[in-house]
Amino acid sequence: DHDIGGDCLNDGCVPSKSFIHIARIAWQARQAAHFGMQVTGNADMKKATQYVYERQEVIRAHENADWLSKQGVEVALGIASFTAKDTIIVAGKQYKANKIVIATGSRPKKLHVPGVENVSYYDNENIFKLEKLPERLLVIGGGPIGIEIAQAMSRLGSKVTVVHKGDNLLEHDDAEMTTLLKLKLEEEGIIFRLQSSVEEFTSATEAAVKDSNGETSNIQFDAVFVAVGRDLNIEKLQLQDAGIAVEKGKIVTDKYLRTSNKKVLVCGDIAGSLQFSHAAEFHARIILNNLFSPIRKKLNNDHMSWVTFTDPELATFGLNEQQLKERGISYDKLEDDFSEDDRAVTDNYQYAKVKLFISAKKMFGKQRILGGTMLAPNA
Repeated sequence: DHDIGGDCLNDGCVPSKSFIHIARIAWQARQAAHFGMQVTGNADMKKATQYVYERQEVIRAHENADWLSKQGVEVALGIASFTAKDTIIVAGKQYKANKIVIATGSRPKKLHVPGVENVSYYDNENIFKLEKLPERLLVIGGGPIGIEIAQAMSRLGSKVTVVHKGDNLLEHDDAEMTTLLKLKLEEEGIIFRLQSSVEEFTSATEAAVKDSNGETSNIQFDAVFVAVGRDLNIEKLQLQDAGIAVEKGKIVTDKYLRTSNKKVLVCGDIAGSLQFSHAAEFHARIILNNLFSPIRKKLNNDHMSWVTFTDPELATFGLNEQQLKERGISYDKLEDDFSEDDRAVTDNYQYAKVKLFISAKKMFGKQRILGGTMLAPNA
């Protein structure tokens, strides 16, 4: 029952944003030193995790089996697996349906590096239960989860080093924006090792890191946070018994979110596309429309938006510049910084930046917004 609400409630959006909220308060309190106030010490992690738990419980009040039952939804708790194209079994009971939706989500990918079994290892499923702030934190992975946690832990008082294989952080976002974000995070004391990978844990508190030149150096730490991707939860579903095709660890789907067995659809992370809570909600709207309307809708992510909740936040929406070029779409690019924006001046974020991509050709006398990105507080 406690797992209802999925990754967002239990291990993702809700606890991470609660955590970020606490870290921002701690950081802003220390910034008050510029105006004569003095704040010392690090956050009490037990109180921080208790706050996270309390916020989760507020939302859990309407994300549990009893609440769903009162809405008229029958809930069966247990491992589900297919026994036929239109039948699943849960806790020994069979359920048959004209349509079945798989929404089993994903889990953090494990790190397979020699010596990893000897270190204090955290990912998004257990970091929010941390009771003691590590003095030195090694973050492996420069995607959204890794960067959000890196900044939050740094602001709470850890000395954070991020090791990332890629050339840039947040590789699905604009490189100029991610470079600017990296500079802001470095100003807060976070150390980045890009184009690098952890080759081995030589002890419980030391990692051997290889850079792009093949040179190896050691990093000292007290705990490791791993954010190297996601694995889809499909192993226990017995998909072969329902005639559902799988390729490279992903369920094969069409534009209507149907599997190779047209009775079975996918929703959320399991669709193997954009892994956001609002993407799952988008999938659900498409599925519901197609169940009830004769006018079927296809999945189209061209208008999707997402945010990495660092400070400053990095927001992206629509098509990016590379996609526009690949599709041969003619566009104009508008760019501006916030150097002369009055609110940016008063709140000290004149470094902030925005880009918009708009159609070069006019439709009914107007240009259309094709996509864009913004790096700014509350972007």
